[in-house]
Amino acid sequence: MSCSADGRPIDVTEILARLKRLSAAEEFFAVLGVSYDPKVLNVSRLHIMKRMGQYLAQEDFSGLPDPVIAARVRATLQRAYEEFAISSPLTHRVFKVLKDHNPDKPATPGCTFVPFDSVLKRFGKE
Repeated sequence: MSCSADGRPIDVTEILARLKRLSAAEEFFAVLGVSYDPKVLNVSRLHIMKRMGQYLAQEDFSGLPDPVIAARVRATLQRAYEEFAISSPLTHRVFKVLKDHNPDKPATPGCTFVPFDSVLKRFGKE
């Protein structure tokens, strides 16, 4: 067992397997015992979870005991959350659409062009 932000113990048994079964961001925060502001989570949930995934992809949990893994994963979620609690998703540009967005060059309305045959090629391969 480990302790959450509010001092309650969290179950660290097979933490990675349990986390893989979760779907809602709130579930990750609950299981890992990380406090959050619902307003921040409502605005940045996908960004927080994506950033957490990026950080976890850099980790190697092979052979580590569950309490160590749980502590690292918990710290990763806290780190990702704190990034978006203090600044906007546009600042961090986690997703490609934001990375490609240039706020100094606004999109011209009605000028987005997608060739029809490029759409058909995708369906033709299936």
